[in-house]
Amino acid sequence: MMNHHVHVTDVLVIGAGLAGERAAIEASLAGLDVTVLSLVPPRRSHSTAAQGGMQASLGNCAMGQGDNPDIHFEDTVKGSDWGCDQDVARLFCETAPIAVRQMAHWGVPWSRVVAGKRKLPSGKVIEEPAENEGLITARDFGGTAKWRTCYTADGTGHTLQYTMDSVVIKLGITVHDRMEAISLIHDGEKCLGAVARCLRTGNLVAYVAKSTVIATGGYGRLYTASTNAVINEGTGMSIALDTGLVPLGNMEAVQFHPTGLVPVWILITEGARGDGGYLLDKNLHRFMPDYEPKKKELASRDVVSRRMIQHIRKGYGVDSPYGPHLWLDIRHLGAKHINTNLREIANICRNFRGIDPVKELIPVRPTQHYSMGGVRTNIDGKVYGLKNLFALGEAACWDLHGFNRLGGNSLAETIVSGMIVGRKVAEHTQGVTLEYSGKLIQDNLAQQEERINNLIRGKNGKENPYKLRNEMGQVLMDYVGIFRNEQGLKTAVAKLQELHARAQKIGLQTDGRGPSPELSQALRVPGMIRLALCIAYGALQRKESRGSHAREDYPKRDDVNWLKRTLAYWPEGAELPKLDYEPVKITELPPGDRGYGESSASSTQDQPAGGGNNG
Repeated sequence: MMNHHVHVTDVLVIGAGLAGERAAIEASLAGLDVTVLSLVPPRRSHSTAAQGGMQASLGNCAMGQGDNPDIHFEDTVKGSDWGCDQDVARLFCETAPIAVRQMAHWGVPWSRVVAGKRKLPSGKVIEEPAENEGLITARDFGGTAKWRTCYTADGTGHTLQYTMDSVVIKLGITVHDRMEAISLIHDGEKCLGAVARCLRTGNLVAYVAKSTVIATGGYGRLYTASTNAVINEGTGMSIALDTGLVPLGNMEAVQFHPTGLVPVWILITEGARGDGGYLLDKNLHRFMPDYEPKKKELASRDVVSRRMIQHIRKGYGVDSPYGPHLWLDIRHLGAKHINTNLREIANICRNFRGIDPVKELIPVRPTQHYSMGGVRTNIDGKVYGLKNLFALGEAACWDLHGFNRLGGNSLAETIVSGMIVGRKVAEHTQGVTLEYSGKLIQDNLAQQEERINNLIRGKNGKENPYKLRNEMGQVLMDYVGIFRNEQGLKTAVAKLQELHARAQKIGLQTDGRGPSPELSQALRVPGMIRLALCIAYGALQRKESRGSHAREDYPKRDDVNWLKRTLAYWPEGAELPKLDYEPVKITELPPGDRGYGESSASSTQDQPAGGGNNG
């Protein structure tokens, strides 16, 4: 029998990145007792790796003049390819400017307007007005009508996270790091917290709370090539899905970032293109204007990624031992700009590829980057299907992003949803009395202990979790990538179902005692494969193209049948997710053309009848 502890708190936040910490601060300021769990010390969260910036319509810089939440809203809805809930997008765009200024007040050293003339790489001369000197400035990002991405050089996530964590420390919020939630405690109606495993000792702890918040970030590491940190394995989504009651929204919406550094896949920020960088092919030809004469390198991410792959398919990729890639050229921005505004990526290029971007081209290729899908919530962050449970940030489908997120809207979402949902968590928690039976808690602990013991003893079989995980990653890369089709997706679903069956037979080679990485992997892998099945099966059923979901066999967006969100449930003992659908909320902007990319305006021709049936 292991040592078990029970920890009781008002609010349990699982995940200590920007979204989790911002919500924790809000609940703590309301006088509640808050406990935050994190796989790593909070400052090691993947939020810290965000480079380019955070969108907010301040309109301070010359190229942002006249910006306002209406224009930001329109960009966000078009970016989402009309897949987002517009009431959420509206709330977000109205709140973002407040959030940016609050972060400045808390200590973020935002880059500021410098008065005077400057020449852009395009040759255009702009003049920053003297009266705006010192106000928070912005850079250009893809899919936006105005420059509104606020930044601190290209280490924006870093400064935001360190500032946020300082506030958490100042407020004395309890943080338990190196602690992993492995299941939610619930009675079929309400969530009562989580069972977590200490990654230092292997001991189990039951955290019992009035309200539980999932803020565990994305699932990028399901894919073999991802810009995500190694901790981004979708654990929060997994444990929510495993209740059988909570749906995940739009899991087939997977974002590929156009510029992952080949072959380590570390992100090269969109700020490099926003600041005037070019994409070149093997002949050093700048090809994006051929495809997107207006937006060029700064169409939305789904469009740029597809154009790059199309260009590689035509034979214009640069051959390398890691497959074909393209070049990102920022040399013309000059050493001073690169070593100040883009210094993080300059260091990444030097340290991880031995190249100096001041003088050399950067090898890049579209790489899995972001999950638009996640634990489905309403506008208040309340999770569908279980009371007292909330989710926010990349782990959630709040639905701000629909089928494609604009760059700079995720960093903004973590902080904005943290403010908004954190307040809702606080209000909700103040009205909850904690009633639970000790037996329920002990049963949950015993269940997890049995799960661990079965793995240690190899009771169900001897499958290797690392092998399963690698095979799953390869299936997603091969069949559920940027371009998808019926045959490939059917193959993916069949192969993932095989892997899922094998994942029920995992056994350890080590004794699994103490801080066992093998046991950690064994506990996560079955849930990761279920997430992969939600992605692949949702993509197979969605017979249209929308945002990042590009079906070669259904190239048009189909608003007649598919203007709706996929909800994936996993009933107990199931071998496939159960899919349901709900309409997206259109409050202001009816579906139309995005203004970049292949005209995505709705088409009903060439669509098989009944494309929207619940398959």
